[in-house]
Amino acid sequence: MLGQTTVPLVGLVDTAVIGATGDAAALAGVALGATVINLIFWTFGFLRMGMTGMTAQAAGAGDAPEVEALLLRGVAVGLVLGVVLFALQLLLIPLAFAALSGGGALDDAARAFVGARFIGAPAGLAVFAINGWLFGVGRTRAALALQIVMNVANIALDLMFVWHFDLGARGVGLGTSCAEWIALATGLLIVGRGIDWRRLGSAALFGGGALKRLFAVNADIMIRTIALLLLFVWFTNAGARLGTVPLAANHVLMQFVSVAAFVLDGFAFTAESRVGHAIGARSEAQMRRAIRLTGEFSLLAGLGFALLFFLAGGPLIDLLAANADVRTQARALLPFAAAIPLIGVPAWLLDGIFIGATRGRALRNAAIVATALYIVTDLLLRPFGSIGLWWAMLLGYAYRAGALGLYLPALLRGMKTAAPE
Repeated sequence: MLGQTTVPLVGLVDTAVIGATGDAAALAGVALGATVINLIFWTFGFLRMGMTGMTAQAAGAGDAPEVEALLLRGVAVGLVLGVVLFALQLLLIPLAFAALSGGGALDDAARAFVGARFIGAPAGLAVFAINGWLFGVGRTRAALALQIVMNVANIALDLMFVWHFDLGARGVGLGTSCAEWIALATGLLIVGRGIDWRRLGSAALFGGGALKRLFAVNADIMIRTIALLLLFVWFTNAGARLGTVPLAANHVLMQFVSVAAFVLDGFAFTAESRVGHAIGARSEAQMRRAIRLTGEFSLLAGLGFALLFFLAGGPLIDLLAANADVRTQARALLPFAAAIPLIGVPAWLLDGIFIGATRGRALRNAAIVATALYIVTDLLLRPFGSIGLWWAMLLGYAYRAGALGLYLPALLRGMKTAAPE
């Protein structure tokens, strides 16, 4: 949980540094640019999610060579995919912005941010794999250390590029990209010491259908991730359609949601690791215990975040945004952002359970259904402006939980039949 608390600090720092300038267009541009980056980079989020489930299952089965091979396989794939993204940015960036409602100074700031962020693509995707592997083997302190290094570097570099060199939105992107490369170097130092390199030849890493299995397991998770990313892109684009101030206000409030989601994902990651170990060990009792305990703690933490945001959200908004109009709009919509930590708990926890079980098909189908229902809901509520936008987002989390919850009985029945006598 401590490690996950630091993850959204990247977005928080980016928002606070550019928000302190009082430039609503620059803040909105970073919001739009961050949406583009999330859509493109987190398409490959299976490098984190799938890696955790596969590593935990291999560890639970006592297959140490496969645990180590998974790490190097994931890092190699992440670096290659990142290089491909960097090479294709001249094609990907125009395509992404063609689908979004921006224009003028807003687009200029967003494009500057996105172009700078692509410099960190190879490192960012490789760090996905390292984090997933660390969670899978239960090395959460190492994951915390890695995230702290990245965030300290991001804070220092953001301040230098934006406040000292006055690079605006581009400086925010450069700071984060450089921090990702520093995190990759740190991550490789952390995990490299425990690897037995003598037993990891190319055959162990990439032979015997290893890569085929990696992508087969994660193809459905990739589709699931794209579907959920489209949901958030739709939300951001709908805010951009309402104007610069609503978009900037939504971005500020989404930092609250991001903090709650990442911290509560600490319980979900625990579920991923514990459920994966239970399946590797073929233990139904371990699996039920993991679901019960993480569920109880998630519910309590979600309630705590909802109360915190509702009571202290106003001063936090003032801390993140200097523009008076943005502050007013964000305060008016604060109750919706405060409700999401509680409403989102079942969706985040069920994600962790099914990722740990590597049940990609259930994740894929539930995400597609939830995103489709969310879009229909948003269209129906569009006459209500920003209020309708946030109601649709709240219902989107409920749709995710409901669609995925339908698959839970089958997962438990499968463990019962697989459990040893």
